[in-house]
Amino acid sequence: MKNEFKGLIVQGDKKFSIKNAKTDYTGGYNKEKAKDALVNSKIEIDHLQEKLYASGTYSLLIIFQAMDAAGKDSAIEHVMSGLNPQGCQVFSFKVPTSEEYEHDFLWRHYKALPERGRIGIHNRSHYENVLVCKVHPEYILSENIPGFTDIKKINKDFWKQRYQSIRNFEEHLTANGTVILKFFLNVSKDEQKQRFLDRIEDPTKNWKFSSGDIKERALWDDYMKAYEDAINETSTADSPWHIIPADKKWFARLAISEIIEDKLKSLNIKFPVLDELEQSKLAETKNILLTE
Repeated sequence: MKNEFKGLIVQGDKKFSIKNAKTDYTGGYNKEKAKDALVNSKIEIDHLQEKLYASGTYSLLIIFQAMDAAGKDSAIEHVMSGLNPQGCQVFSFKVPTSEEYEHDFLWRHYKALPERGRIGIHNRSHYENVLVCKVHPEYILSENIPGFTDIKKINKDFWKQRYQSIRNFEEHLTANGTVILKFFLNVSKDEQKQRFLDRIEDPTKNWKFSSGDIKERALWDDYMKAYEDAINETSTADSPWHIIPADKKWFARLAISEIIEDKLKSLNIKFPVLDELEQSKLAETKNILLTE
């Protein structure tokens, strides 16, 4: 991996401090240079995706978490636009349905996992259960967990267990061939404000804005603490977090693309090689076609 992207990884051996994470880092790139590099990276990812699909050995789960207006949707659009839709699926997780509340908090995310050979993208994810739910612990009561009918019982031990459940979940997936890439798009509060204003002033973007976004913005510090805790509790050697500076969308897209490309290359996936019998059948079929 290029040096300018290595520093964006948080693994289990170092702690993440959100106040020390730069939101406007650009790795020495300018906008035009980043755009050119993104084009090349997307071409390479397209080739690697074909190998992933053909081999059917691994699956890739890409997780995006961020505050509102951090650029998750546009990152997915720009970085993934070159992928073959047959081998890619995107899920956006909203408030759980009544059916989903009847199961454990990981159930709906397990259902949305990519099959071997495919790339799955989760726009928000199982981490909402230790992010928005930690800022609003009253949401936990809707899960009807035995023994947790009182918000006062949702304490440090509860969150410790939930982080453990997430680590176990991801460890299980990794052991069974699902490669996990976790991205936190780290946008500054000032930049979020400007993007909210842009959405209000542009009629074509009004639909992206909700009055509820302002209520959540007022809880910014609580969310930053929740993100910091979640990242530090769940960054492991096999499933580290990638902290993406998101004030400059063009750099965020490049960083995400380069990290995906690097991860796919590290798998050293090869196209399947046919055995002698199948190769002889191909040669026979070729002769039949040529002699028609």
